[in-house]
Amino acid sequence: MAEERLRAGKVGTAYQIEQKMEHSYDREEAAGTPKAVVDWINGQLEGETGYEKLTNYDWKSISNHLKTGAVLCQLINKLLKADGKPVVKFQKKAASPFIAMTNIENFCSGALAFGLAKEFTFQSGDLYEGRKGPFLNVLNCIHSLGFVANGKNVAPAYTGNLKKDD
Repeated sequence: MAEERLRAGKVGTAYQIEQKMEHSYDREEAAGTPKAVVDWINGQLEGETGYEKLTNYDWKSISNHLKTGAVLCQLINKLLKADGKPVVKFQKKAASPFIAMTNIENFCSGALAFGLAKEFTFQSGDLYEGRKGPFLNVLNCIHSLGFVANGKNVAPAYTGNLKKDD
């Protein structure tokens, strides 16, 4: 537990916001969104060199799988290639937090180039810091990206439920 507490806990309004985000993540989990996102990523990257399929659907496993940004960059590059657009640069081995955050930022730039609306992107810290509440932003980004890909007839199709705010 001591390893997880690298900073002081949030208090006041910041604590309340993080709690609301965690509850929102729990609702998404109950609706099956994390499973749909993982299954779609696995389907998109199946057979890609060096891709290791994710088999767990809990937020920590998903977060750890995506944390370096390399998997996200592989995903967006596959989508960009299918759309005839230039790919993003990334480093497969993120030896430092700086490299991982750069990969994550490159994924978000690629997602914008692919057609995802800016409001559906996330900050690199939402993924890299490994906290459940902010990870909701990452989940929502990939969920929304799946629907953009569906609109471009990218196979396999994303099968997550369409939410009211998508």
